Amino acid sequence: MSTTVPTTAAAAPATAPARRARPPRAAEQSRAESRTKVVLYVVGGTLAALVFLVPLLWSVLRSFQPNDVIVSPQQTWASLTDLGWGNFRSLFTGDADILRAVGNSLLVSVATALLTALLATLAGYGFGRFAFRGRGVLFGLVVVTMMVPFQAIITPLYLQMNALGLTDSRLGLVLFYSTVNLPFGVFVMRNAFQSIPAEIEDSAHVDGAGTLRTLASVLRPMLVPGIATSALYAFLASWTEFLGALTFLTDDRKYTLPLSLVNLQSGAYGAIDFGYLVAGAVVAMIPCVVLYVALQRFYVAGLASGAVKG
Repeated sequence: MSTTVPTTAAAAPATAPARRARPPRAAEQSRAESRTKVVLYVVGGTLAALVFLVPLLWSVLRSFQPNDVIVSPQQTWASLTDLGWGNFRSLFTGDADILRAVGNSLLVSVATALLTALLATLAGYGFGRFAFRGRGVLFGLVVVTMMVPFQAIITPLYLQMNALGLTDSRLGLVLFYSTVNLPFGVFVMRNAFQSIPAEIEDSAHVDGAGTLRTLASVLRPMLVPGIATSALYAFLASWTEFLGALTFLTDDRKYTLPLSLVNLQSGAYGAIDFGYLVAGAVVAMIPCVVLYVALQRFYVAGLASGAVKG
């Protein structure tokens, strides 16, 4: 009896590590799968990046070439080195008045983004926090309006804005863009409010904070992704929009950048100078790229919140 007990006690520690050890073949398979996943991720990400980056880089390259090189049917490697600043120099010093158009687009787009974000936040707070009769039906109507393109109702919109004296006005254009982009902003902000626990707001009310104080001080940091998503979407939509600006603006001094780019025509029979046009497109691209890169993490978080909650 005295000899068997120590033997069992001594054998237990020796066999325990052997049971916990992973077989060498399984460890090698796990490392091989990890390497395969990394390779597939890198290859897929590189191909996806090239799909988006190659057209942008090609546009930037073309913007430094003169028009005769761009429209030439015979493209050689020597033509790719024929670069210069002539397009941009003529664009900003010629008769196109691109600087004024860029200022008009920035004014309209920034005002649209701010107004849309403000109204969407207030409407999202009402839909996400207050229980009232017909809330689901009303929110459903807001979502349904996202499926109706504004081109289908642009005639009654023009008549209404003309009756209000808002045609040929940058303010009218801001109200028009805000109205078009507001349903998406309300959808995002309603989901953003529903993703925040109600106990946080209740605690703020217990501490004596009112509704506006709670919204501005307590909930605002958690609503930044939704607000950034609404503002960025409204900015990009209004920055690149053409038909609405063409319909509601008649004074060339109030033209936005898309309208001014269309007017970049010279020569007989309205021949287009593609050098100026590509250079103007690159100028229009810069604010979109900078703003998207700056707000990318908020934009992705806001869209993810809208995809999960609904």
